[in-house]
Amino acid sequence: MTLYKRKDSGFWWVKLPAIKGELKPFYQSTGTANKRQAQKLHDKLKTERWEQDQLGVKPRKTWDEAAERFLSETTHKRTQAWDKSMLRWFHPYLGGKALDEINRALLDEVKAKRSKGVAPATVNRYMALVRAILRKACNDWEWLDRVPKVGMLRDKGGRIRALTKEEFARLLEQLPEHLRDMAVFSVATGLRQSNVTKLQWRQISLERRHLWVAAEDHKNGKAHAVPLNEAAMQVLQKRQGDHLTHVFTYEGNPIVQVNTKAWRAALKRAGIEDFRWHDLRHTFATWHRQAGTPTHELQRLGGWKTLEMVERYAHVAPEGLQIAASRLDNLFAVTK
Repeated sequence: MTLYKRKDSGFWWVKLPAIKGELKPFYQSTGTANKRQAQKLHDKLKTERWEQDQLGVKPRKTWDEAAERFLSETTHKRTQAWDKSMLRWFHPYLGGKALDEINRALLDEVKAKRSKGVAPATVNRYMALVRAILRKACNDWEWLDRVPKVGMLRDKGGRIRALTKEEFARLLEQLPEHLRDMAVFSVATGLRQSNVTKLQWRQISLERRHLWVAAEDHKNGKAHAVPLNEAAMQVLQKRQGDHLTHVFTYEGNPIVQVNTKAWRAALKRAGIEDFRWHDLRHTFATWHRQAGTPTHELQRLGGWKTLEMVERYAHVAPEGLQIAASRLDNLFAVTK
């Protein structure tokens, strides 16, 4: 009997013989207790499997199946929680749709909805996930014959907000001691917020003046060695002995959040607007470029994955190219 009921389920179930490439019979719940509806699904599945077995027709898979398989194959990703969050957002628009129904027009419509009130870079991250899943479905799983075009928005490099030396000094005057130390350390090292809040003494060698961020804790997926300048060393020496394991603590407990009422109040008192904690990293990069640090050195200091990501800061110090431009002066002098 190919349509039956199980003792542990109130729904009708389908059982069909194995086809090419399968070792066991096919079992699936119909998701309904209505026998007439269950029979319709049974007949549909039976026809699809016969076409797949005898005619080589690819099984018609849904977006939900593709998303589920993608997540099962990417459990190693450090950003999987973010992928799940994005997929939940996509569900009202793509959920339940067959993969071959997802075309450029639909994707453009979804992209337009996601674009409301968010930066182009955020939209592109969402659409890049859709593209990755569709490419898997086509190239790896052979569920699709072709991948529809997934349009991206023009991204001008993202938001860059850095403090001047005077603004930073004003901010430090207003911050409580624990946040002041963290802010100085962040600008001195360029470390991301999570790497600062989670920093432990076992990662640091004061004698060798460097710290180490493991690959699994670093955004670009590679281990990151950070040389410690004098400003960073002073913060560490000041906090040494405060806590057994963590560097930055407040009232004896490791700090886990920096976007606090105290942080926001300090910004307001200092007269600084449109500034986030992550902008301390932009400040680190901007000050380095203004000081003449070359792109390849800044990339290593800040742990950026590509040179292109560092080039966003090139415009802040055009005078750094003055020496290079002047190298032709002697040659022009010869022609006079």
